[in-house]
Amino acid sequence: MDQQARLHGSYWLQSAPPGNPAPPPEGPLTVDVAVVGAGIAGLSTAWELARGGHSVAVLEAGRIAAGVTGHTTAKLTALHTLVYDRLRRTRGPEAARLYARSQTEAVRRAKEITDLLGADCDWEETAAYTYAEDPARADDLRAEAEAAREAGLPAEFVTETELPFPVSGAVRVAGQAQFHPRKYLLAVADGIRRLGGTIHEYTRVTDLVEGEPCVLTARSPASATTVTARHVVVATHYPVFDRALLFSRLSPRRELVVAAPVDAAEAPRGMYITPERNTRSLRTAPLDDAHRLLVVTGEHFTPGTGGDVEERFARLFGWATDHFGDLTPTHRWATQDNDSTDTVPLVGPLHPGTDHVHVATGFGGWGLSSGIMAGRLLADRIDGRPCAWSELYDPRRIASVVREGAAFLKHQADVARHFVGDRLPAPSGPSVDDIAPGDGAVVRVSGERCAVHRDDDGKLHAVSARCTHLGCLVAFNRAERAWECPCHGSRFDVHGGVIQGPAIDPLQPREL
Repeated sequence: MDQQARLHGSYWLQSAPPGNPAPPPEGPLTVDVAVVGAGIAGLSTAWELARGGHSVAVLEAGRIAAGVTGHTTAKLTALHTLVYDRLRRTRGPEAARLYARSQTEAVRRAKEITDLLGADCDWEETAAYTYAEDPARADDLRAEAEAAREAGLPAEFVTETELPFPVSGAVRVAGQAQFHPRKYLLAVADGIRRLGGTIHEYTRVTDLVEGEPCVLTARSPASATTVTARHVVVATHYPVFDRALLFSRLSPRRELVVAAPVDAAEAPRGMYITPERNTRSLRTAPLDDAHRLLVVTGEHFTPGTGGDVEERFARLFGWATDHFGDLTPTHRWATQDNDSTDTVPLVGPLHPGTDHVHVATGFGGWGLSSGIMAGRLLADRIDGRPCAWSELYDPRRIASVVREGAAFLKHQADVARHFVGDRLPAPSGPSVDDIAPGDGAVVRVSGERCAVHRDDDGKLHAVSARCTHLGCLVAFNRAERAWECPCHGSRFDVHGGVIQGPAIDPLQPREL
């Protein structure tokens, strides 16, 4: 693989084996549970249910662990930046304790599964840190350390770290972990198959009829089929079904990643994050005998509103070189997360009227521990077992949404601005002739807004500019060569194909 290809791809996807074949279903299926999505949440749920004796089918629109999970920084920790002080203030000390316990048990569960399956996934136990360089943030970190310790984590406030630059303070929690997410999930997928479950890649779910049983419609490149199941789990990161209007409580966030080798003897072994400078998060991963791979994340923005994303990549890599010296980048990619308006993920019934359709979403950048937690919670729910933290994560909760009303209203205002503004007459904008090779723009063609991309050879590709989810106008991300919806985070390739939901239908071709 050449340098340019590596620079535009996830290290986790490029360094993992291809995995065993997972073809689309050859005909209708009937199972106990159908799981939609083969990322960390979907496969964790399928694993727990298969272990419990259920027949399970996992339906994935793309490849196993190649979506959000394949683009993570792969930190597995219960320390989620500054969550505990906020939870203590907004939902009380008991909610903070349940959050800490559930996330800690997820870390332990991942280790149990790794050992049970003999997964060769570069597992490393290490400490997690939330740090700040600005002395004005030290009090925030002391409050977080106190809140995390009160919640049950072995948290401490420290002023010394292994980072090659000084910090004003940090919250440190030992006994956390980092690993190779795709290698781990390929092992989980094989474990599901050995337990009798089936996994189907390139199988996009397009419809759900709720009932007893539920019926899903799924399409693959060659055909369409149905899957009948007593229970359905929607684990597509952003729910592809909006029956609970969960999209009103989720804010999509795109974040950039750069990676470069560093000397193994000088590489930090802990996992670090700071909310400063539009977030900076880092860890290192095993590379060879002499090097580790430094993985740095930051520069988050709402999809479709990132401006010059190339400039953001340059800013992130500049920060890495300023803090770690001369680096030669080998990979860069981007990840996408959904933040719930009240901080806590949404895991449980998809809407108040169902006992058979379940959802896991809103992980807020901490999908590995939250996805594994969701797997256990949903398996308990389907089997009728009590779970101490089910109420904490229940999507039907209202009180916490009311308490966090400012975040909810801001998100709705941002969406409304695009939703309404995109339907007003637009001032004169770029023409097709203004689009440079490699770039794209929304232009008017015969009165209709079209998303037009000019490839490197000068050929034009035109599709409808309205997202197929709710009709907001998409915007072009030149760095990733993708159309992005600023309302709910759907992403499409230059030919209109769906890269990321909640959209399930492509942008339709248009003639210029």
